[in-house]
Amino acid sequence: MRILGIDPGTATTGYAVIQREGGNLVHICSGVIRTSAVSPMPDRLAAIHDRVLELISEHSPDVLATERLFFSNNVNTAFQVGGAIGVVLLAAAKCGLAWSEYRPNEVKMAVVGYGAADKKQVQYMVARLLNLKAAPKPDDAADALAIAICHANSLRMGAAAD
Repeated sequence: MRILGIDPGTATTGYAVIQREGGNLVHICSGVIRTSAVSPMPDRLAAIHDRVLELISEHSPDVLATERLFFSNNVNTAFQVGGAIGVVLLAAAKCGLAWSEYRPNEVKMAVVGYGAADKKQVQYMVARLLNLKAAPKPDDAADALAIAICHANSLRMGAAAD
């Protein structure tokens, strides 16, 4: 099972590909898609869409997992991030990828075992679970890895429940 995790954003979108090999999770790649704040939003969204299509083509994931949009006060930011999620889902749909989304506390619970864990705790556990020498950087890539791990663990828990 190969999972593409995406932490959507318009300035920086984190991505990660992991693979389950037996009982282990293996880090394939991770990084960020950056767009310029001075570029028009349609161009930024097109760049995110195109890079996600490239990642799907390069790594042939079986599924896409994203974090569910969460916002408290800034509606404009929520709309922009919603656009980023939309172009990511469009890329997945064009490629026939299944999609799952997880709330931030679900991701933290699946990775750390505590739904209110802080970023440093999540990054530490991501590194441990994937046998990385250091916490992944930048934060958006680490978040994408956590989302992918969450999905892998959700699949495993679902199989255990059957």
